[in-house]
Amino acid sequence: MVVSTFETQPAAESSHRIELAPNCSLTPESARVFVGGLAVITFGIATFFALQGLWPILPFAGLEIGLLWWSVRASMRAGKRRELILITDDAVVIERQGVTLPSSTVFARHWATVKLRDPPAAQHPSRLVIESHGRACEVGRFLTEEERLGLARKLRELVGKSSESPALGVRSQ
Repeated sequence: MVVSTFETQPAAESSHRIELAPNCSLTPESARVFVGGLAVITFGIATFFALQGLWPILPFAGLEIGLLWWSVRASMRAGKRRELILITDDAVVIERQGVTLPSSTVFARHWATVKLRDPPAAQHPSRLVIESHGRACEVGRFLTEEERLGLARKLRELVGKSSESPALGVRSQ
């Protein structure tokens, strides 16, 4: 997963911007080559057997390639997800873009808390949430456990505890 941090300082206030995106190494062009190559091989073998009298293999080959195309397409769409966390002197803004319609959640920074919740069962990932006044927003669902822990540390440093807002001076990383 790609976790990139960009720090900016507008004229009136300082702010921190953290952009989260899944690591999707498959490009649309390589996805077409992958599915197309497997389709050629699959239909070549299916045609050989169909000519030998085993014609029922053709519909199953078509079904197999159709399911492969559907799963690659779903993976490519999931790779377009983005989460932007903007922390200013007054607010914590979480914007989501991707598979669904864009959404935005705003918390007052002074009352916001960052919590890393334990997994509900073994072999499940932890949950990183920002919450305030009974509202919660989970961030970084697609991150690895190590990346989620690092993001939790960074967010705790920037947001602080409830009713504590550390200064957001420009820091070099």
